Amino acid sequence: MTLLTAQAFFYNAIFFTYALVLTDFYQVPAEKVGWYVLPLALGNFCGPLLLGRLFDVIGRRIMISATYAISGVLLALSGYAFQQGWFDVTQQAVAWMVIFFFASAAASSAYLTVAETFPLEIRALAIAVFYAFGTGLGGIIGPLLFGQLIQTQQRGSLLIGYLIGAALMCGAALVQAIWGVAAERQALESVARPLSQAGD
Repeated sequence: MTLLTAQAFFYNAIFFTYALVLTDFYQVPAEKVGWYVLPLALGNFCGPLLLGRLFDVIGRRIMISATYAISGVLLALSGYAFQQGWFDVTQQAVAWMVIFFFASAAASSAYLTVAETFPLEIRALAIAVFYAFGTGLGGIIGPLLFGQLIQTQQRGSLLIGYLIGAALMCGAALVQAIWGVAAERQALESVARPLSQAGD
């Protein structure tokens, strides 16, 4: 729940308000916003593609914690740079691309964790339940909060939202480091025994 809520807040709040940041703070014409969203898509695609193998080579617990923590730290740093006005619009797009390179792998690993830690018979139900609650907590609150912060037209207000997102991601990294399951290179049935074998 922690992993899914943190990534939902982080992902939805930032991705779905990015166009408003571009138009309100960088005066990007609305018809050109799509060009600046493309780097986000590239980061989202390349993150799981290039980092995915490491979740089996290095290990689930380490990689999930690392991608969450790196995403959180980078969000805090880029948020501060945004608040200070150090970025132009191109640098902002590059910063978000790098952040989402790690965040996309982190978000994907949250679903992977749910799939691996529940018995076969209830695995799909568990994913649906945790996705629904995680999205409900983080995916709804995040965009609403960031929408209000953007309306203030103050970079400092947005920084507060970014720091909340960063804290959630770093908190999720800590939870994973402590309680995460090392499921790499194991059969799923050995990580979570099927209910049909409960009496064996």
